[in-house]
Amino acid sequence: MEIVSIEDFYKQTSYKNDDGDVISLLPKDFSREIGHFNVFSIEEITKQFMEKPVMPYNRRAYYKISLIRGRNKAEYADKVIDIEKNALLFASPKIPYHYVPKDTNQSGHFCVFTDEFLIKNKSGVVLDDLPIFKSGGYPVFQLSEGEVEDINYIFKKMHKELSSDYAYKYDLIRNYVLELIHYGQKLQPVTALYTSHNASARVSSLFIELLERQFPIESPQQKLNLRTAKDYADRLAVHVNHLNKVLKENTGKTTTDLISGRIIREAKILLKQTDWNVSEIAYSLGFEEVAHFSNFFKKQTSVTPLGFRT
Repeated sequence: MEIVSIEDFYKQTSYKNDDGDVISLLPKDFSREIGHFNVFSIEEITKQFMEKPVMPYNRRAYYKISLIRGRNKAEYADKVIDIEKNALLFASPKIPYHYVPKDTNQSGHFCVFTDEFLIKNKSGVVLDDLPIFKSGGYPVFQLSEGEVEDINYIFKKMHKELSSDYAYKYDLIRNYVLELIHYGQKLQPVTALYTSHNASARVSSLFIELLERQFPIESPQQKLNLRTAKDYADRLAVHVNHLNKVLKENTGKTTTDLISGRIIREAKILLKQTDWNVSEIAYSLGFEEVAHFSNFFKKQTSVTPLGFRT
């Protein structure tokens, strides 16, 4: 599963002008910023998005807040949320989702930012501790016209400040982002959720995406966040038995089999391609005791980790 970075986002939204020149929306000072933020008008880039109307399931290594005006469909795990008119949508690298415009009449605004932009010593918050970015939720909020007016005003302040030469403009913009987050947290999320006919395949796809995003392990200090079937079920907001059932139907394997197989594959890579000791590898793969890792590895491969390494 490919990781879509903030740089990839800009590549996806580049376009050609009438002279055939490629126009990129990537700011010239991008590499010099500590963290990154940008804000867009949906109307101005609808043409580029409509050429690729279906947003794939992938890992987006940035946060996104959208004021959507138009008919759309948002999919989270085995749930589908229809947006008939106005909605506020929050997306994070933690919660995979699928987003499909249902017509070309789209307007509104969205902003993208990295976690470094709202790092705690600048914003006073930890993004993933905020309720709106917790896993297992459905952060889509239907809006009244009055609420649209309020949120639209916040986005307009973002646009205005971003184009200014005020030395502390990013401090102000952080406050505007937090204002949007708190506005959303006071709203009631959409509750009209239903299961679609292809929910089984979608849950399987999202599980594989969540599994693969744990890898590769690049340092002994890195540690798997999701280790058990329940961890994945909780992240996808489905019951663990349901997750196991759909994976068995779609892959022929249980949730535990798939997790174990991927961990063993990574363990073999680390044993052969790094000089980390077995204790470091065990820790990075989520084992608190090296003996547990050794027993797990031998059960899966019939050899010990040291035996495999030699």
